[in-house]
Amino acid sequence: MTDGEFQEYDDDLVALLEAVWGEGYMSPGGDAEVDRYLEGIDLAGQHVLDIGCGLGGIDLHLLRAHGVAKVTGIDIEDDLITRCDRLAERHGITDRVDFRRVEPGPLPFADGSFDAVTSKDSIIHIADKHALATDIFRVLQPGGWFVASDWLSGYEGEPSPEMAAYLEAEGLDFGLASADTYRAALEAAGFVDIAVVDRNSWYREEARHERDQLTGALYADLESQIGREFLQRQIDVWNTMIVVLDLGQLRPTHLRGRKPPAG
Repeated sequence: MTDGEFQEYDDDLVALLEAVWGEGYMSPGGDAEVDRYLEGIDLAGQHVLDIGCGLGGIDLHLLRAHGVAKVTGIDIEDDLITRCDRLAERHGITDRVDFRRVEPGPLPFADGSFDAVTSKDSIIHIADKHALATDIFRVLQPGGWFVASDWLSGYEGEPSPEMAAYLEAEGLDFGLASADTYRAALEAAGFVDIAVVDRNSWYREEARHERDQLTGALYADLESQIGREFLQRQIDVWNTMIVVLDLGQLRPTHLRGRKPPAG
């Protein structure tokens, strides 16, 4: 990747995702889903790293609703970081956030830099879950939590024809892995109190509601913004996604693990 060239999420796709999922969000559930995967975790006064900050919605919510002192958000697309900065300016939080574009690879931070690490549905873009878990463990303070949600596969090995059709329709750089792979990666890195909570049942229903919004209440406005052809392609993505959700091959999941306290 050369500086400023990589862009998977263009203006049209961002407009559609925010219409479906809310300002600052590129994945489902919005603030409520963030609250669910953070349930029981106290982040008040902490410095949190957000891996794959996207449009910045989670970071705004962490500061406003969870008492986080500071968020460092990282992503690999210049345009997304620009959008995050604009969100921070609109909401008056620029003094408490630091958004940075980074290169794919090891996290560019010193050992023990953060009190907690989070990510909302972005780790799917990182193929090596073991290397990432080890790196997250490294940058955490002792006793710090990794808490996240992500898209997981409900299978091992090659995707089914239905899953292959969905991945082709998405056209994004996905590195799907199973719950067993994530758990093994967290255990190997040294995390304790690991939890992996499947959210497939919830999202099977939610995805249908989203698809119906795209074909109904949101259709006219989105057609005027992004065009009928692009909108119809995205509706087709939702339809193929619903198929693999029903088959259990795509499984939104909450993840957490704690770095053991010192001593």
